[in-house]
Amino acid sequence: MPFVVTESCIKCKYTDCVNVCPMECFVEGPNFMVIDPAECIDCSVCVPECPVGAIVNANEIPEEQAAFVEINAQLAKDPSWKQITRSRSPLADHEAWVGVPGKLAHLQLNW
Repeated sequence: MPFVVTESCIKCKYTDCVNVCPMECFVEGPNFMVIDPAECIDCSVCVPECPVGAIVNANEIPEEQAAFVEINAQLAKDPSWKQITRSRSPLADHEAWVGVPGKLAHLQLNW
């Protein structure tokens, strides 16, 4: 089962994980990233790189984050979301959003 980016990434969008991914399976939107489940080889090297713990194995995802399995799968196929292969700076106000619960309502789908 592939790894999944969860709610903690919304409005932070740290990209440290991108540099270590051997399959280049991260896809980015305006304020969130997802993992393409068709490309993920379940290696887990990205997990410790995320400073907010947003990446989890789909088999171990907490119930309250379960929707992110489908969110990752859908957004990875969205043509407006693009593959990201190099890390960049997090979003400008990322520090204000670290640890904030209930960020799903802030997920931007369009650029």
